[in-house]
Amino acid sequence: MFPKSSPGVEGHQIDIALEMMATNGVGLVNPNKVFQFYNDLHGRLAEAGVDGVKVDVQNILETVGAGFGGRVSLTRQYHKALESSISSNFPDNGCIACMSHNTDGLYSINQTAVVRASDDFWPRDPASHTIHIASVSYNSIFLGEFMQPDWDMFQSLHPAAEYHAAARAVGGCPIYVSDKPGQHDFKLLKKLVLPDGSILRAKLPGRPTRDSLFTDPARDGKSLLKIWNLNACTGVLGVFNCQGAGWCKQSKVNVIHTANPPPIIGVIRVHDVDWLHKIASENWDNSCAVFSHREGSLNCLNKNDALPVTLKVLEYEVFTISPILRLSSLVRFAPLGLYQMFNSGGAIVSVTYRLSTLSCEGAEDRDLTVNLSSSERSTPPVATVIVRVRGCGECGFYSSVRPKECRIGSQKIDFTYNPLNGLVSVLLLSCVENLTQEVQIVV
Repeated sequence: MFPKSSPGVEGHQIDIALEMMATNGVGLVNPNKVFQFYNDLHGRLAEAGVDGVKVDVQNILETVGAGFGGRVSLTRQYHKALESSISSNFPDNGCIACMSHNTDGLYSINQTAVVRASDDFWPRDPASHTIHIASVSYNSIFLGEFMQPDWDMFQSLHPAAEYHAAARAVGGCPIYVSDKPGQHDFKLLKKLVLPDGSILRAKLPGRPTRDSLFTDPARDGKSLLKIWNLNACTGVLGVFNCQGAGWCKQSKVNVIHTANPPPIIGVIRVHDVDWLHKIASENWDNSCAVFSHREGSLNCLNKNDALPVTLKVLEYEVFTISPILRLSSLVRFAPLGLYQMFNSGGAIVSVTYRLSTLSCEGAEDRDLTVNLSSSERSTPPVATVIVRVRGCGECGFYSSVRPKECRIGSQKIDFTYNPLNGLVSVLLLSCVENLTQEVQIVV
């Protein structure tokens, strides 16, 4: 087969690989036998211990449909065969659709859940990294409505590794690296991955905040890109300086158009995390504890407060934004999570509490939606907040008062308290079954 692309595609980007195939031809498995091809290939891989595949260059099908009923018919046949083979050989639906943004492909996919939302990670192209982060976040506005966007691989020792890693932490996406064997930055990877190999994945596809939707964070010289997501009990907000590079219409490649752009100053607000009210208590007053990953600062923001952020090109910050729980007229509390991880709040599985005017024993457990009218009694209640945490390491909470004690089960544990910002820190040493521990904070 000799692929033929549309004039629109050819006018937008010169593709050497496609030109080579158009000149020399490319093999095409007969669509009537493509299931047998996939099934034989995937069966051998599964026998060798492979648990999934990344199927690349899927959009090539739109160029070779002549003689097979056209591009739509051919694409449907291929995707049906591919997904049937995946079901037979990889029971966890282990498939990433890649280079598949052609409409035929997106609308022919019925089972594949993960689609790469970006161009490739190009380790040797310094112009590509800021564009990569910006393009995935904006593409996810569309793709995230019906598939799980994938942010592609990165290399943990790359100069832009931390920038890429932070983006994947807020992206709610799979995390995988293309490191050379034996060449890894484990300190960085441990900010993404727990000891059992699982990750603190946010619940949604990471998407731009409302005030980022109609800006150009790659080329306008003034805008930071803000990407929001939700965890079970907290929000997460990534802020990135993506300025300085973009697509050149003349050369048809990504270029650095501003060699040394100045730092960009922006602001974050509580409601940059769009659906924060869905995880907050019913009587939430729109105030949040906001913890910054890189700076390590903790601030309390009300609804209309703004926190300034200044970033250079290829710099980032990740903010854990936790709705504050009002336990009494004096006591306010918010979980922050494993703050050495990028998405620290992803470690918080649940938050409940119990109140008593005399002691913490025998009082009823309550979740975040309870009416706190009892907190207005003349005798301030004692509150025990029960936080289920997944993972190990330094775990943080915001408390407006110094806790009386912290426990795991019946055992008291050491904690530190910073009265200047309300940061409570405990060290979770041991990882129990499912990596989940129950921390009790008595305030």
